[in-house]
Amino acid sequence: MAPIFSKVAARNSAVIAASVGVVYYISTVRLRNRMKKAEIDEVACAYAEKEEKKEKVQVDGRFFRQLQTILKIILPGVFSLEAAYAVLIAGTLVGRTLCDIWMIHNGTVIERAIITQNIPLFRKSLEAFIFAMPMLSLVNNAMKFSINELRLLFRSRLTKHLYDKYLSGIIYYKMSNIDNRISNPDQLLTQDVDKFCNSVTDLYSNISKPLLDIIIFVHRLSSDIGAEGPSLMMVYLLFAGLLLTRLRRPIGRMTMTEQKLEGELRYVNSRLITNSEEIAFYQGNQKEKGTMLQAFQRLVRHIRMSNHFNFAMGFTDNIIARYWATVVGYLLISRPFIGNRKNALSHSERLENYYKSGRMLVKLAEAIGRLVLAGRELTRLAGFTARITQLIKVLKDLSEGSYVRTMVSEDPKSQALTATKSKCNLRPGSGRLVNQDNLIKFDRVPLVTPNGDVLIEELSFEVKSGMNVLVHGPNGCGKSSLFRVLGELWPTFGGTLTKPSKNKLFYIPQRPYMTLGTLRDQIIYPDRLQDMQRKRITDLDLEYFLELVQLTYLLEREGGWNSIKDWMDLLSGGEKQRIAMARLFYHRPQFAILDECTSAVSVDVEGSMYQYCREMKITLFTVSHRKSLWKHHEYTLYMDGRGAYKFQEMDETTEAFGS
Repeated sequence: MAPIFSKVAARNSAVIAASVGVVYYISTVRLRNRMKKAEIDEVACAYAEKEEKKEKVQVDGRFFRQLQTILKIILPGVFSLEAAYAVLIAGTLVGRTLCDIWMIHNGTVIERAIITQNIPLFRKSLEAFIFAMPMLSLVNNAMKFSINELRLLFRSRLTKHLYDKYLSGIIYYKMSNIDNRISNPDQLLTQDVDKFCNSVTDLYSNISKPLLDIIIFVHRLSSDIGAEGPSLMMVYLLFAGLLLTRLRRPIGRMTMTEQKLEGELRYVNSRLITNSEEIAFYQGNQKEKGTMLQAFQRLVRHIRMSNHFNFAMGFTDNIIARYWATVVGYLLISRPFIGNRKNALSHSERLENYYKSGRMLVKLAEAIGRLVLAGRELTRLAGFTARITQLIKVLKDLSEGSYVRTMVSEDPKSQALTATKSKCNLRPGSGRLVNQDNLIKFDRVPLVTPNGDVLIEELSFEVKSGMNVLVHGPNGCGKSSLFRVLGELWPTFGGTLTKPSKNKLFYIPQRPYMTLGTLRDQIIYPDRLQDMQRKRITDLDLEYFLELVQLTYLLEREGGWNSIKDWMDLLSGGEKQRIAMARLFYHRPQFAILDECTSAVSVDVEGSMYQYCREMKITLFTVSHRKSLWKHHEYTLYMDGRGAYKFQEMDETTEAFGS
């Protein structure tokens, strides 16, 4: 009988192993084919990324180093609140395991009392269970509360750390406009941070609880049925863990890719909201619909591909980590009872011992299964860790002044630009910056875009306070690039730039930014009310600035300084431009860059505002095509768009535009 049973068991095991192998092989082959198809697919998102080297995302030494770096941020020390909650979770996990052991013992006693008709024992055990209910419930809910609180603390600390870096200086601008390694920082700072914190917290509890269960149950079982059974279970744990970790490797990269595609979909949706007016004028709804559906279909295809792989891995996980662990548990628990014919215990005693030890061994098998399955979460965590690490690295690079950007394509024109750049030996950040009040001086400073386009090989001119300059030239000649270099938004590629500190320069674009907040906030931006009070400026002063730009009626119309509205939509184009000029009067900088900022303002109001700038001794760099502004400037800077420029005194008898 035994040989026949062994043959049947061996044959069934072979069939099961073959089934697992076939399902996994088919799934991985389909996964590879789909990934190859996705790589050559020409479905493009609105901002398709350039070809980049595939980053390996898996559970290895690099992952643990990355995770350690992030853990130092979210778990700053042993005496932090986060560490206290981690200890509390560990304590509740121990308490829950002890409660499980007590429940097994008490349940065994209750069932023995029922079978033996021992009414006093039954009543005593049932009363013990009733009185233990509050403690059991408290332990379970304390664990859930601690996990949720730790997750929130991790997210708060990591978010604050990343925002401190992201909003330090103009790092946020550099990430979106100069460096192109990360195209969706909003996705990383919100959704990815949340998922990372959830994953790392769940992993902590999903690993800690099984580990504690294994330690406690192994200790108890070793004293009851010997150390051989638990030891063999641990050997099986090691085997299953190594095997499944190897099989799960693609999950980390799939998780990272899924988050990137989610970010792309968010980006194309936000573009529609941001540019809704222009799209509506062009009736571009069908084009935008196609772009959004392409981004969505890309995400759907990837998620479907991940689902197919996860199906195969779930099938394999259940058999290896759950069902085979149970089979091994039954085989081990049966040995002391089936193989030991000299066992002198009675039938009821053997039944009770088997029931108690069997439950513990099943619990041990479940703990081993959960620990093995936790490897799946560990692989998924590797994807989130790689994303957060990439963000931290880019923020660090940008804070140190280095950036990475895909250069222009190698067409003949760009080759010429590259040759020029090579000849001049231009490198980002190689220029010298000198801070000096009341002076702007470009000394052989190349005007180069972050892409590497050389607009002007060497720019040299000097402007002192009181020398108002009119900047003009054709579109694309470098006017905006000049101001970005002057505002330290773009790096310098050589030469020496002398200028006041950034807080003594003020920039007003054609479409001024209106912040969220009160009417007062629109005038004093980016100052806060405390900053305004520190400067000893009152609401009466602000009202005077509004009077200079003829906007005092806003106070009555909108309900006073403390009124909170959606100012971007509420104010007209001309009103926003005049608000920006009032903002200029409030800050009273040494130099102001006015980029077509009065195009929606009447000529008479424009003239009075420029006259007041003279009275406040604000030196102006103006970009405008209105000839009425010539009289407010003494110098002109003309760029022809072909690399040449001319800086000279304004001559009203000369055609300034195009000369």
